[in-house]
Amino acid sequence: MSIRSRRPRSIRPWQRACAAFGAFMVILAPLPTSAQSKPGKVVVYAGLGSELIQYDVDVEHATLTRRGSVMMPANVQEAWRHPSKPILYMAWSDRGPGAGSPAGNHHGLTAFAIDGVSGALRPHGPVVTLRSRTIHLTVDPPGEHVLVAYNEPPGLSVHRIQADGTIGSEIKPAAPLELGIYPHHVRVDPSNMSVLLMSRGNNPTSTKAEEPGSIHILSYKNGVLANRKTVAPNRGFGFQVRHSDFHPTRPWVYLTLERQNKLQMYQKAADGTLSDAPSFSKDTLSDPAHVHPGQTTSSIHVHPNGRFVYLGNRSAGTTKDGVFAGGENSIAVFEINQTTGEPALIQNADTRGFTPRTFALDPSGRVLVVANQVSLQVRDGSSVKTVPGGLTVFKIQNDGKLDFVKKYDLDVTADKALFWMGMVSVP
Repeated sequence: MSIRSRRPRSIRPWQRACAAFGAFMVILAPLPTSAQSKPGKVVVYAGLGSELIQYDVDVEHATLTRRGSVMMPANVQEAWRHPSKPILYMAWSDRGPGAGSPAGNHHGLTAFAIDGVSGALRPHGPVVTLRSRTIHLTVDPPGEHVLVAYNEPPGLSVHRIQADGTIGSEIKPAAPLELGIYPHHVRVDPSNMSVLLMSRGNNPTSTKAEEPGSIHILSYKNGVLANRKTVAPNRGFGFQVRHSDFHPTRPWVYLTLERQNKLQMYQKAADGTLSDAPSFSKDTLSDPAHVHPGQTTSSIHVHPNGRFVYLGNRSAGTTKDGVFAGGENSIAVFEINQTTGEPALIQNADTRGFTPRTFALDPSGRVLVVANQVSLQVRDGSSVKTVPGGLTVFKIQNDGKLDFVKKYDLDVTADKALFWMGMVSVP
């Protein structure tokens, strides 16, 4: 089932004003009292269509309290918090996801200052116009540059971060970059010397052969990128690499293969390059022998303590009458062998919804929140009911497993998908 994001055919006057002057509509709910707003609080930001909603997180009890929201000029795409400043960098676009979506003509990157007491967001500096829809973005470890990945057409741009955290000029590479087919995820190595770009490739269709996936390792210095190495086992066929994450203390990189429903681990050299082949490759599903059409993986996160890795399994295929056709929507929990890095599947936790595209752990590693991207109809005996999209909250136990706490339903529609969510600490 394809999900359509809002795609206006023309830019409305208020959108032009937003892009030109950085004007954003802020909807404020009652903020917590000073007694409730202690430094170091944790907040969730969730993008429902063009609305970026804030929730306060009670980490001890694993609960969410909705606060205010910010209306973006177009649909929320991805965001990343500055590593040391209270600033959130947010990308938005009027193009929908998926091959064949209209190109759209309104794509931007906005810096938001995070209020140190309430967690509320305020635009910080000018809006930066982007060349196309952002599929992912990140900030380098010293907080000096924002890196933005584009899937169609393939692209990667680097934008300088000014001393005050505002977005500055774009830094061009010295020569054309090898970016593969359909870049999907970009990360800067903790050494700040290399960049990993995951290029997913594309599924085969009735009229087109499979397009291979690849990992592109780029050298990185003062914001300047250059080609270095490409990793593509089996020439990239059957290698639909999607997202990656680093182990916090060991030279191990974990990544998801989207259509293959696999978790792989690669060894990382001191210079930031990866091994040519994975050390380990694991199934992510509870029943890998029976995979429904359209079943894929999504995001991946290594626990802050380095003992566990979490990834999303998602399925939203429907029958001819629009009812869920089956599959697994879960967070797969893997325990990491601390000597070898080998991951072992220990749990598949049902997300109580459909298409967990993004999820996040709080900085202390005690709470995990999942964004179920879509609402879907399911069979309920002889009738049909709708399971809404929304945020599902789990407590993370000492053994890494997830205990369901509560689901917070949201008014998710075809035009308002829950496309991105993240969780950050507020200084």
